Amino acid sequence: MCNQAVGLVGAELERQGISTVVVQLLRNVAARVGPPRALCVPFRHGYPLDAPLERDRQHAVIDAALRMLEDPERQPPVLKDFEQSSS
Repeated sequence: MCNQAVGLVGAELERQGISTVVVQLLRNVAARVGPPRALCVPFRHGYPLDAPLERDRQHAVIDAALRMLEDPERQPPVLKDFEQSSS
C-alpha cells in the first residue's frame, strides 16, 4: 500500500476514535502526512517488517509499534525510528 495512503488512513481512524500506529518505510512521507503515530523502518520497499523468515526482527518491529500505544503522556503526532539491535 502507498506510504502516504497508510498515513492518511491512520489519521482518519484516529479521528474515529481508534488508536493507530503506522509502520512507515519513508520517514519524509510520514513527516509530511503526519499520521498520529508512525514507526519508521529502514527496510526496502515491500518489506515493512523486514525480509521473509526474519521472524525475530519482524516480532521486534511489531513490538516496537505496539509499545508506541502504551505511553498515554505522549500525544500524537509521534514519529519514531525503529532501532535495530545487532543480532
